[in-house]
Amino acid sequence: MSDNDQQLRVSKIRNGTVIDHIAGGQALNVLAILGIDGTSGDSVSVAMNMPSDRLGHKDVVKVEGRELSQDEVDVLSLIAPAATINIIRDYDVIEKRRVERPSVVEGVLECPNHNCITTENEPVDSRFAVGDDGVRCEYCDTIIRDDLPAHILAE
Repeated sequence: MSDNDQQLRVSKIRNGTVIDHIAGGQALNVLAILGIDGTSGDSVSVAMNMPSDRLGHKDVVKVEGRELSQDEVDVLSLIAPAATINIIRDYDVIEKRRVERPSVVEGVLECPNHNCITTENEPVDSRFAVGDDGVRCEYCDTIIRDDLPAHILAE
């Protein structure tokens, strides 16, 4: 096979979501955001550090039988701002869109500040402003810059 020939490394999915153009090495964080740990029986394909003209290297995640919610896409955009979401039905791409970083994410991240009102037994959803250097809790001003997947609220 010549260098110009392309080879399909992961099979197509019938229905579900393909997340493309994830920065190389971030696929496992994407799986964490989606709550996929291999125990639920979800059919998932992961390709890591694939050649990419746009990113140099990219990861790709394919999830059979699941379309992402807007909350999932919003959090995903924080660690994969160049990602493309492809919705697949009957093996065809019926929708393709790039993620957009929201200005605020609500109810999807846990504040690491144990004194924050959102971590107490109060009926207050977390609310984080999204900035270039991380996310900031709008109640206590705690900033999360690293390991964002570790702060995702369990569903």
